[in-house]
This record gives sequence, C-alpha cells and structure tokens, in this order.
Amino acid sequence: VQLQAFGGGLVQAGGSLSLSCAASGRTFSSDAMGWFRQAPGKEREFVAVISWTGSLYYADSSRGRFTISRDSAKNTVYLQMTSLKPEDTAVYYCALSRYISRDYSHYDYWGQGTQVTVSS
Repeated sequence: VQLQAFGGGLVQAGGSLSLSCAASGRTFSSDAMGWFRQAPGKEREFVAVISWTGSLYYADSSRGRFTISRDSAKNTVYLQMTSLKPEDTAVYYCALSRYISRDYSHYDYWGQGTQVTVSS
C-alpha cells in the first residue's frame, strides 16, 4: 500500500489550501482515511477522518473550517482548508486505517507528509 499526498504550501492567514492523498496497492472498500498534522515540537494530532462509506469526524480545531471528502473511484481523499490560521502550520499527513478512528496508533499506512505554512 502506498499513500501519496499532494498540495500544501504557503498561504496568508484567512486563506485556503487543498490537500489530496492518493492511495494505491489494493482495494479500499472498508478502510478509513485520515488526516493528521504535526507542528514542530508538538505531538501528531488528528485533523479529520472519512470512511469509504462516507462517515466522517473532525477535530474541534478543524470543524467548520476544513472539509474532508473522498473520490472512491480514484482512491483519493481530499482536505479542503479554509480560514487558515497561523496555528494550522504543520506537516500534514494522510493515513489509512481499517476502521474509523481519531487515534493515530490505529493507522497502518502513512503518506510522506506535506508542509502547510500559514503566515500572519
């Protein structure tokens, strides 16, 4: 299984960015795809997760500003981020789990990470 994340970059506070994550290697009909992020000196934290059946959850910090979605035909998950804040600055990782979870230890496969930097 391989996960490849795209997107990220530098944006001013209040701006928007979109991330995508393409999964390959097998079928994903019963898996969940999550987004996590890790800022320097901090632990990896949950951002959002979506199952391939459409169930989804958000962290309190991302709810209302971020939208997770998926294209099952393309095995791709997206994270649309709006109203970005400097505290959203982190490396964002996509990850694959056999079940929907907010706990990063439940995820078996991880993408390489993509940097998101929000300037004030």
